[in-house]
Amino acid sequence: MDGGGGYNPRTVEEVFGDFKGRRAGMIKALTTEVEEFYHQCDPEKENLCLYGFPSEQWEVNLPAEEVPPELPEPALGINFARDGMQEKDWLSLVAVHSDAWLLSVAFYFGARFGFDKSDRKRLFNMINELPTIFEVVTGTTKKQAKEKSSVSNHSSSKSKSNSKVTKNFCRPRLCALFLLFFLHITIFYNILA
Repeated sequence: MDGGGGYNPRTVEEVFGDFKGRRAGMIKALTTEVEEFYHQCDPEKENLCLYGFPSEQWEVNLPAEEVPPELPEPALGINFARDGMQEKDWLSLVAVHSDAWLLSVAFYFGARFGFDKSDRKRLFNMINELPTIFEVVTGTTKKQAKEKSSVSNHSSSKSKSNSKVTKNFCRPRLCALFLLFFLHITIFYNILA
């Protein structure tokens, strides 16, 4: 289920392009094509996953049968909670798991193709400039934009150094996802060692 048709991005820009395409497909599934997504996530079916593809398409399907899979797998069983939750809460949950999956795929490519510290940092900064899927699905990006504009109107007299600190400071949810992701990698690496 790599959805890339054998395509493997090798540069930071290519990995970021892959990330943006997969992200766009998943956002489409969780927003503009949500009725079709909801219909495909039948709780009576087996464990289903939401896949985003570099072509900005999405698919609900079973996980890959190969072990280990070619790419990290998205959250398994997204369909089971569908009828036990409010729709907006369920979509938010799928969105959070989708964000975590996108980060794992991007940094899988980074590890596979030997990105150094500066490449990883550049990739993270490029990704962090985009709102998370969770923020798009829940509408928090619109709220944050309004809050930022009202704060900037009231604090235009602050120094440039203060604005540089806040500009480089990452969103808490994305940082938490990153920490969780790197914790999993560290544990996995220690098991293999």
